[in-house]
Amino acid sequence: MRYLSTRGHAARPQFCDILLEGLAPDGGLYLPEFYPQVSDATLTKWRGLSYAELAFELLSLYIDDIPAADLKAICDKTYTEEVFGTKEIVPLRPLGDGLYLEALSNGPTLAFKDMAMQLLGNLFEYELARRGEELNILGATSGDTGSAAEYAMRGKKGVRVFMTSPDGRMSPFQQAQMFSLQDDNIHNIAITGVFDDCQDIVKAVSNDLTFKRQYKIGTVNSINWARLMAQVVYYFAGYFQATKTNAEKVSFTVPSGNFGNVCAGHVARSMGLPIDKLVVATNENDVLDEFFRTGVYRVRGSADTHETSSPSMDISKASNFERFVFDLLGRDGGKTRSLFHDQLASQGSFDLSADPAFAQAVSRYGFASGKSIHADRLATIRDTYQRFGTMIDTHTADGVKVAREQLTPGVPMIVLETALPIKFAATIQEALGQPPSRPARFEGIEALPKRVKVMPADAELIKRYIAENVH
Repeated sequence: MRYLSTRGHAARPQFCDILLEGLAPDGGLYLPEFYPQVSDATLTKWRGLSYAELAFELLSLYIDDIPAADLKAICDKTYTEEVFGTKEIVPLRPLGDGLYLEALSNGPTLAFKDMAMQLLGNLFEYELARRGEELNILGATSGDTGSAAEYAMRGKKGVRVFMTSPDGRMSPFQQAQMFSLQDDNIHNIAITGVFDDCQDIVKAVSNDLTFKRQYKIGTVNSINWARLMAQVVYYFAGYFQATKTNAEKVSFTVPSGNFGNVCAGHVARSMGLPIDKLVVATNENDVLDEFFRTGVYRVRGSADTHETSSPSMDISKASNFERFVFDLLGRDGGKTRSLFHDQLASQGSFDLSADPAFAQAVSRYGFASGKSIHADRLATIRDTYQRFGTMIDTHTADGVKVAREQLTPGVPMIVLETALPIKFAATIQEALGQPPSRPARFEGIEALPKRVKVMPADAELIKRYIAENVH
């Protein structure tokens, strides 16, 4: 399997090269040259597999430069009951009316990002040892990617993490999870700005090819294909739990800010998983909902990015969206580059409403969308707790609210859970009049000493900081 850039770069690297590289040299994102097709017979064979076995089968379709025995060992080491709390790893829970919650937040940092990041940490360590190299990971987080990456990489040989986050815009629990880590290979940088500023810094540094190569810069954000590929697995796992035969279809609703999580669903559907609808649920920062309704993709500036009670989705520039648009436009790298590199930079938006391809977003690719605001979150958290005794976090609540608007009789609707409620305790308290429970290992975390550096949104300063801390 070779990989191509969404912006048409001529190189066709293999998996282990793009694992360590992140962005393509032309600033595009990597995708496989084709999506392997999963037959009815293969689906039937995969139905009985454990999560680790399913991960191995799926990843083998995309990775052919790691020996099968080694890849299997990595999957077996990653997806264990000890790490994720249950034998199923991602158990489904019914919420009435054909709606299900897929639990993705039982990993070390209580967020769905652990599902891919735990794998990524093991892949990085394996490949760096094989090459005798080191990697400096530069990341951006709006809350959960950062802690998931840091917990996956802490103490790993040959890996350092430099994680940027928007200063003061994450929940106290999220900040404490990251900033309380004292490991030498973990560096937290709070940027005075919003998440999009952090993401812009990561892209600017990644696009400085000289610096990137000199300091061996890699990424763990969902711009890294390996992370997105790992997320494809839980769409298959959710489908198998919700159905008895391959003749049945399911839909998924995905709380979305950066389009990575739902892009993995797009890949699963493109491989032949019987998905009816892929529903994108946004909060007040509704850039993606606006696109799927109108065909206009209009990024917002920092000043127009709302600070909400589902802060991990306070994103106005969805990095992974470029992957979907590339597929939507018939994989035309030149056209994709023109939209994302030229038009977005000069005009801040592009309009596909008149392009015949736009209609295919729904008809061919199954996308739908909806929006949820603070009042909706409170009502949904309250309703879900009162009716089902289940406490959900604010982002999952955005998903449940939008999912209920998109139900089709006879088609199970699976909402991807994004985090445990403890990460957003203030809003849970507001909705239910009681605090969420917290796992014992996180008792008193907010009071622990913190290690974080506050810096302005300046890529050159970040580069200097990395250079000073690589030794």
